[in-house]
Amino acid sequence: MSKKHKNKNDKEQLDSAIEDSDEILNESENPETIEISKPEIQPLFKPGEILANAEFLENKVVVWNKEEANRIYSEKYFGKWVEEEKVSYLQLSLEEAMLLLDRGHIKVNYEGKPLAAQAFYEKCMAVDKEFPQKFTVYRDLRNRGYIVKSGFKFGTHFRVYDRGVNPYKAGTKETKEHTKYNVHAYPENHTLTPQEWSRYVRLSHNIRATALMAIVDEEGDVTYYKIIRTKP
Repeated sequence: MSKKHKNKNDKEQLDSAIEDSDEILNESENPETIEISKPEIQPLFKPGEILANAEFLENKVVVWNKEEANRIYSEKYFGKWVEEEKVSYLQLSLEEAMLLLDRGHIKVNYEGKPLAAQAFYEKCMAVDKEFPQKFTVYRDLRNRGYIVKSGFKFGTHFRVYDRGVNPYKAGTKETKEHTKYNVHAYPENHTLTPQEWSRYVRLSHNIRATALMAIVDEEGDVTYYKIIRTKP
C-alpha cells in the first residue's frame, strides 16, 4: 500500500472522499488510495455530561435505567432495546460503549467497580480480536457526524446512515431510512480474497447500500475504498 499524501482541507476532503469519490474497485483491478484525513470531532452531547451508568457483562454492555438509556437511544441513536422475559434494557455495542466512555458520557461498571477507559478497551480486545480496527473506524465515522449501527445481520461491521436521519423511523419499507454505506474494517496487512470482495459487495447491493472498505494503518489513520461491482 503506497504512502498517503496529506490533504489541506481535512474535513471537507475527508467527507468528499467518502461521498463523492469516483474510485471503482473491480475484482481484476488494484485500487487507488483515497486519502481520509482526521476530521474535526463532532460533539455528541454537552462536554463532560454523564448520561448513564452502564454495566459490562462479559461480552456486552447494558444500561438498566430506562430514563438514562432513552436519552442515549433517542437523541444520538446509540444501542438497541432488548426485551427478555420481564426485563428490558438498552444494549450498547462494545464500540458504542467505548466511545461514550472515552468522551465521558457514561460510566461502565464491572463486578461493581468502575472501569477506566483503558481497562475497558483491554477487555473489549479480549472479547473481540477485531475490536481495535473496528473501534478506530467506528470513532472516525461518528466523529464526522454519521449515524453508525451494527451491520452484523448484513454480513459487515457497520451500517452507516447520513447525518441528521432517524434510523429508527417507523413506516413501510419504502419510507424508512435506508443504509447509505456498509463499512467493513480491516488492518492494513489483511489479505482479502476475491470471494470476500464478491460476497461483501453482493450483500451491500441487496440493501441498496454502497460498500466501503475501511483500512486502518499502524498510525490509526483510516483510508476508505469504495467498491462497485461491475460486469464486463
